[in-house]
Amino acid sequence: MPDRHFPVRPNLEQLRHQAKDLLRGMHAGETAAIIEFERNHPRPPAARAAKLADAQLALAQSYGLPSWRRLVLACRMTNAIWRNDVAEVRELVTKYPELRDEDARGVKGNWGPPMSYAANLGRDEIIAMLRGLGANDLQQAFIRACLQGKIETARKLHAMGAQLVPGMVMGPCETLHASGLAFALELGATFSDENGHRLAPVALILETYSRYPKGKHESLEIVGAQGIALPDTAPMAVHCGRIDLLEKHLRRDANLLTRTFAHEEIYPPELGCHADHTLALHGTPLAGTTLLHLCVDYDELEIAKWLLEKGADANARAAVDADGFGGHTALFGCVVSQAYRCGLQRDAAFTKVLLDSGADPNVRASLRKRLRFVENEMTHEYRDVTPLEWGERFHEQDWVNRDAMRLIAERGGEL
Repeated sequence: MPDRHFPVRPNLEQLRHQAKDLLRGMHAGETAAIIEFERNHPRPPAARAAKLADAQLALAQSYGLPSWRRLVLACRMTNAIWRNDVAEVRELVTKYPELRDEDARGVKGNWGPPMSYAANLGRDEIIAMLRGLGANDLQQAFIRACLQGKIETARKLHAMGAQLVPGMVMGPCETLHASGLAFALELGATFSDENGHRLAPVALILETYSRYPKGKHESLEIVGAQGIALPDTAPMAVHCGRIDLLEKHLRRDANLLTRTFAHEEIYPPELGCHADHTLALHGTPLAGTTLLHLCVDYDELEIAKWLLEKGADANARAAVDADGFGGHTALFGCVVSQAYRCGLQRDAAFTKVLLDSGADPNVRASLRKRLRFVENEMTHEYRDVTPLEWGERFHEQDWVNRDAMRLIAERGGEL
């Protein structure tokens, strides 16, 4: 398994700097650099005798590419597709015919060969050109276009001969692209996974790693149109983005703003959600939390503001389990955040709303977290931490919102 993950859109200049940094580290005798170099170079010379070409080769192989040349071609190809540069893509494929069928990034991944990669971005001219050159990943390109909500591109690929396949709806459910889901159903796709399980798409909409509130709300409307009844609960109203339904719940339940909700209330088993709690993919733990906590993880800022206006306490704590874990406030969710990892909340607006509403930047809690589909799937425990300590110690820093951390520190947060 490669040491590093090659980005969807690799930056060649950054990679050149990384190779130079690796070389400098080796020449300086840095242990970490030498270990990385020796682990990834097929025939490593002595560290102090290594050349830039050696560092480049080791870096490329650390990303899973066979050579620096292939890494450069991957950068050129992906960058050309992002820029919609038909001429450069044609030039690359003509000069290096193997690039037509290899993954555009040079490593196996969901985005696929150049035509499929282009379908993710709706680059129709590039798709037509590559198809004319004999690209044969038509089906994958079609699936990716639906998954990414590139409907006009998907229509064109379907006209080229791409077919519906069992489980077609699962892709747009994963990415919360309601337009892709609606299009697949329009073409006659069955609302089920590839095994015919009718609730699997619903569970995926609720448990997916993706964060796209508008798309999620629209996808759940489609679920209703398929005749699948959603439970009349406050957590489901948050999932659906329905303040009107929350108002009804608040009239019926005066304790709604302080209530905590079990995992099964947030991810209903009757909708196919997994018994394994870790398969509901979120950042800071949500089991036993309030609606405000739920809003943070799902980037439902307007609902959060409504809850606070109605009297929700920004310092409301999650329930504490039998092992002493829990008790965290919504502010912890701003720090270790699935929404941030998906590219949202980078302006720390949610953090500001909570702090302006009186959230304590130095509240302490104990948390336990296991992430799934990462290299390290072990359960990690964090005892008696502040929000900033939670972020500093968290075992996967990609989930940590540094913008939120900076704002919390400015408001008196301590490590």
